[in-house]
Amino acid sequence: MATFEVTEPILPGTAHALASLLDVPAPEGALPLLWHWLYLLERPAQADLGPDGHPVRGTVLAPPGPGRRRMWAGGRVRTPGALRFGEPATRTSEVLAVREKEGRSGPLTFVTVAHRITQAGGLVVDEEQDIVYRAGAALDAHPDDDPEVPPSPDEWPIEVTPTLLFRFSALTYNAHRIHYDRDYSRSVEGYPGLLTHGPLQAVAMAEAARARGVEGALEFDYRLVAPLFDHQGLIASAVPGEETATSVRDRHGRQTATGTLRRMA
Repeated sequence: MATFEVTEPILPGTAHALASLLDVPAPEGALPLLWHWLYLLERPAQADLGPDGHPVRGTVLAPPGPGRRRMWAGGRVRTPGALRFGEPATRTSEVLAVREKEGRSGPLTFVTVAHRITQAGGLVVDEEQDIVYRAGAALDAHPDDDPEVPPSPDEWPIEVTPTLLFRFSALTYNAHRIHYDRDYSRSVEGYPGLLTHGPLQAVAMAEAARARGVEGALEFDYRLVAPLFDHQGLIASAVPGEETATSVRDRHGRQTATGTLRRMA
């Protein structure tokens, strides 16, 4: 199976850009949990992109066939070390497993991808991502006629706008058009609006935990459990304890992402 390796310095400017986007404290010295997603990226040629904006060749995650649509389903991240500014780091990526299943909308291909980031000779990020390729039918969108549930004092509401989604796509070099091209998202993929990134929801959960003092060497398991569209809002929460339970919901109370954070021994 294909592998990918890239080495580059970890510079603070990109992290400061994400801090400005989310209106959170900028990190000093090292990256918080999941902020490595802004670095050490594959940058495919424009000619290698498919109609939906995803690369179709020359990448670790090429689709299993034409017309298959990619969704981020979840993952597991361990950070035994700190990814520090001003030093080069290396990311090695490979496909670990491919599984075929039959879903309600047709064939599903589940792909698990591993990423390992090293810096100064040590492992600092050990990650697995779960990606699903599905047939062309649109995801079921939850109706928006339920009453709104106001954020509690312990929840963090994020205003999801087209500009926020576009800027997050730019920071993560994600050209998938469902996140910034409303006409494409509606007329081609059949969605009611722009789809809010799975990684953005995961970052929101990790940042909700960071705001509650959960930092350092961590293990984070997370799942995307329902689609979230821009007009539905994004409200993140983290409940610290022996394990920190994190979640994202929409403004009507429907949960779209869950996660569990544990401190590493």
